Amino acid sequence: MPRESEEKAVVYGAGRDLAQTIRTHLFCVCPNHSGSTFLRRALATSEGTWNLRREGQRTAHFWPSVAVPGFPRGHKFWTLHPDVLERMADPGRYDWARTRKMWYFQAHARRPDASVFVARSPRFLYLLPMLAEHFVNARFLFMVRNPYANSEGFCRAYRKQYGDGETSAIGQGLDSLEACAATHVANCLAQQRRNLEAFAERGVFFTYEAMCAEPERVAGAIQRLVPALADLNLRQRLAVRAYDETLTDMNARQIARLDAEQIAAMNTVFRPRRELLAHFGYELMEVPRQG
Repeated sequence: MPRESEEKAVVYGAGRDLAQTIRTHLFCVCPNHSGSTFLRRALATSEGTWNLRREGQRTAHFWPSVAVPGFPRGHKFWTLHPDVLERMADPGRYDWARTRKMWYFQAHARRPDASVFVARSPRFLYLLPMLAEHFVNARFLFMVRNPYANSEGFCRAYRKQYGDGETSAIGQGLDSLEACAATHVANCLAQQRRNLEAFAERGVFFTYEAMCAEPERVAGAIQRLVPALADLNLRQRLAVRAYDETLTDMNARQIARLDAEQIAAMNTVFRPRRELLAHFGYELMEVPRQG
């Protein structure tokens, strides 16, 4: 199967009046390491979309910062810090008109008449009321992923960047990186449930697993939400981080990397939240027996 690429984009937002062109703002609402990079890149191959090459928050003048004092830059577990969430939820800290202008300036498309602007950011989980208020025809793609695979992705990325240094403070007293990651993932799931309760009629919900197993069905649901994406194709080859292959469910590979101790640490977080996992169709994993 031929490989698609964002590099086919030949039109750029700089110097154009995209406010006269864009009719729909489509936001990918999902945690990190949940398959959103593939989703965003697949959307970028549609001739109907304007896209950013980076996550939405990595644009000049996007505020506020989620930096946690005393922690490394790029700290991943920001939902564990109430002060960070409080700053994020404060509408007075944002200048959405300026952010929109910067997004439009940096956007790229395959056609100048593309009418759908696409953006992705993990922070969108906590910003839906503001996005709905400040962007014309705001629509949302809600996605979640198996919490064990999602947590493993966080742990592996953190260790690759920072090694096995001290992590307990990151989790506000949690005693392992796995517990920190699982708590962050659980917080994201809880927020996603709240998002769906408030904004389901403006979006489409699907799991990472469904996107991988039934890409045509999921693409069809997205197209019904945003008819301008009639050419959307989720069954294609796109380079995403460490792999470059047709859309593939990576859960089994990632969960296989977890040992009994790591699963047990995650279960200290997931067990009290069994109902939350079940709400999205996920179950607790049994800890493998040693020996």
